[in-house]
Amino acid sequence: QIQLVESGGGLVQAGGSLRLSCAASGRTFSSYAMGWFRQAPGKEREFVAGISWSGGDTYYADSVKGRFTISRDNAKNTVYLQMNSLKPEDTAVYYCATATNMYGLRSNPDYWGQGTQVTVSS
Repeated sequence: QIQLVESGGGLVQAGGSLRLSCAASGRTFSSYAMGWFRQAPGKEREFVAGISWSGGDTYYADSVKGRFTISRDNAKNTVYLQMNSLKPEDTAVYYCATATNMYGLRSNPDYWGQGTQVTVSS
């Protein structure tokens, strides 16, 4: 069992930045792929970014490439999402998730956090 707790969400103006954090506890965090998803009102949850267990491989949705950066600190059991040049369309609840590999992360994560709200005003 892994528990995930997100933090760092909030209200920001368009063009601004936020950094989300996801603290993990439970089983061996460092062996799991980690990622971020988001769900905007009236829309399905979508993949945003993922990172391999070693941090050596990262993946991004086309909509956030060049603006968002995912990273992890296995010593702190924490994964981060640095979000720059934020747009109103980035407004959503952001969820941290994990799976044993990247394929599982993108198709059907094993564990989810409770989510943190990000609101970008125009």
